Amino acid sequence: MKKLLGAILCCTLFFLSTAVTAQHSGAGPGTGYRLWYTQPAEKWDTQALPIGNGRMGAMLFGGIKTEKVQYNEQSLWSGDNNWDGEYETGDHGFGSYRNFGTFVIDFNHTDVVTGYYRSLNIQTGVHTTAFEIGDTRYTREAFASHPDQVMVFHYTASKKGALSGKISMQSAQGAMSAANADGLSFTGEMPNHLKYAASMQIAHEGGSISVEGNNWVFQKCNAITIYLDARTNYKPDYQSGWRGADPMPLVKQEISAARKSDYQTLVSRHTKDLTRLTLAASIDIGKTDADVLLLPTDVRLKKYAGGSVDPDLEETLFQYGRYLLASCSRTGGLPANLQGLWNDSNTPPWAGDYHNNINIQMNYWGVESTNLSECHLPLIDFIKAAEEPCRIATRKAFGANVRGWTARTSQSIFGGNGWEWNIPASAWYAQHVFEHWAFTMDKTYLRTTAYPILKEICQFWEDRLKKMPDGKLMVPNGWSPEHGPREDGVMHDQQLVWDLFQNYLEAAKALGIDSAYQLKVADMQAHLAPNKIGKWGQLQEWQEDRDDPDDQHRHTSHLFAIYPGRQISMTLNPDFARAAIISLRSRSGNYGKNENTPFTVESTVGDSRRSWTWPWRCALWARLGEGEKAGIMVRGLLTYNTLPNLFTTHPPFQIDGNLGITGAMAEMLLQSHAGEIHLLPGIPSGWAANGSFKGLKARGGYTVDCTWKNGQVTGYRIRSAEQKKVWVRANDKKIQVVTQKG
Repeated sequence: MKKLLGAILCCTLFFLSTAVTAQHSGAGPGTGYRLWYTQPAEKWDTQALPIGNGRMGAMLFGGIKTEKVQYNEQSLWSGDNNWDGEYETGDHGFGSYRNFGTFVIDFNHTDVVTGYYRSLNIQTGVHTTAFEIGDTRYTREAFASHPDQVMVFHYTASKKGALSGKISMQSAQGAMSAANADGLSFTGEMPNHLKYAASMQIAHEGGSISVEGNNWVFQKCNAITIYLDARTNYKPDYQSGWRGADPMPLVKQEISAARKSDYQTLVSRHTKDLTRLTLAASIDIGKTDADVLLLPTDVRLKKYAGGSVDPDLEETLFQYGRYLLASCSRTGGLPANLQGLWNDSNTPPWAGDYHNNINIQMNYWGVESTNLSECHLPLIDFIKAAEEPCRIATRKAFGANVRGWTARTSQSIFGGNGWEWNIPASAWYAQHVFEHWAFTMDKTYLRTTAYPILKEICQFWEDRLKKMPDGKLMVPNGWSPEHGPREDGVMHDQQLVWDLFQNYLEAAKALGIDSAYQLKVADMQAHLAPNKIGKWGQLQEWQEDRDDPDDQHRHTSHLFAIYPGRQISMTLNPDFARAAIISLRSRSGNYGKNENTPFTVESTVGDSRRSWTWPWRCALWARLGEGEKAGIMVRGLLTYNTLPNLFTTHPPFQIDGNLGITGAMAEMLLQSHAGEIHLLPGIPSGWAANGSFKGLKARGGYTVDCTWKNGQVTGYRIRSAEQKKVWVRANDKKIQVVTQKG
């Protein structure tokens, strides 16, 4: 009977998922795969739209007479943060992520424009601008190709010979651009001896192209295609001094290779590559009214902030986060920084760096669960590249005989450690190293990459933990990030070290090695000073019971044990989970002051209204089984901290809100941290009527599809590389099922 029921459920799911795919094909305005607008962008951070191939990206404005494209390459950094050779220099010489440059096209358009349309398809990564002047329709497309490692800009007109204008190129670092028969280009060298180069070439149909000064002039063309590439000589290798070969030869080689393919081949190759990621997972959480679907994205966002119901916009937010991560974090490159990849400034907020006390981790909260596992590798490679400089800095700061390593809060691409030691930083990094294995079950990766990192970080804490008179172990001189004093046994630190030890023990057990050290780590974990419940029922943030119930601080660091950790849950230790609910309520301002006050989107106030706080609290509420409150966090982010181009703002713009909410929304639909697959653990009533998800991932190497109606699971399918037994919790029941192979 169970086998028959499973077959029925799988068939039901198959047909439903087919319908969902058709519904969200991205075929027109308003679908979950498209952002669109009726005016050109004026402001970079609020209106321009992003494309990226992981390494290189651009912000597009969709201008009419003047087309401006601002672009970045992820390794263009100033500073080196190592003037003393020991990587322990604080902010001295830290540097920042830099703007690479812009190119501008001045078209000879003079008449009135009608029918303007600007869009970004976040399924295919193709940006489109279209409009009419007289009886001529102008269409512009742009994308950043990962397979070909170039950005491509294609301009056409419905009338032959309708394209005329000039193209100029500017470096944001002071290099002079030059125009010749080969194209426009510039090269330069930063004060830190980082070399950079950019080049663009044009192919045209009909008409002519000539060089005038430092510009290209095109006359009466039917179509033009621009190929742009930019690189530095950065090499992610401490032993090589973080420098590699001169970048210009590779830039020219990549453009030359791309030009051997016609435009349709290039766009097809790019689309096939990106949709392999963007279509790997999808959610359907409700139906938006047809008249709302016809509205531009910025108008819909305003209506949503005014109280309208728009589940399709929430789906778009989910998919936008996946698109952005797939566009700024690809194999072989650097991880997403505070702005992902996109930056128009030489002095970006917080240097556009890698903050490891929440931000870089949040960037990757959805990477495994939403089926983008390969996009996790740049973060893991970044951690590996930083190990040796971090060892050097750690020994200088904590003693020459200390094993292992940790890091300061701010990190650069050159191994630099900037502002404020974040002593459990490496333990939090270790969670990501472990999670990649937990979701993929790749034992070669576990043995060669993850396990050595986990063990070395455990050794750091073996040397550093402080034994108290009662035999308990505490993290000395800890800090609840950006909040409160430094002291022993801060709960955030205690929870992170517990999580590290748990991850190490599971990794060692899976490999069947180091039994003696397993016993050592298990003993340390057992003796860690435990979580505490305070005088007003809260989960304490510090060893001393000093929490303020009126505190609305943006960080909820002492709740790490609930999410992204797994030390506390409603099933494992409900008393601590209930205390966590009280703590989370108290951070919500008006709602926290009186438990009888209805919890609404307006309840979260003050310092708690930050782009990245909404995703963390969304995930926390989901883990605590509070679906309504999790849904309110999604609404809060879209209402208060989302810009017209759907970038999230702290303020200012920071990418962690976009990337974090994707992981948090996945957590509302599927959880797997407690040794079981839990379906719909935190679904709000607004999503409950009818819905589905497809392609979400669970720990253990599982791919999960699910359908529901009226908040109850109606079907699910679980696949894995090999058939396995797994526990599934759905509709308040827990059963063991056999997965499908594939």
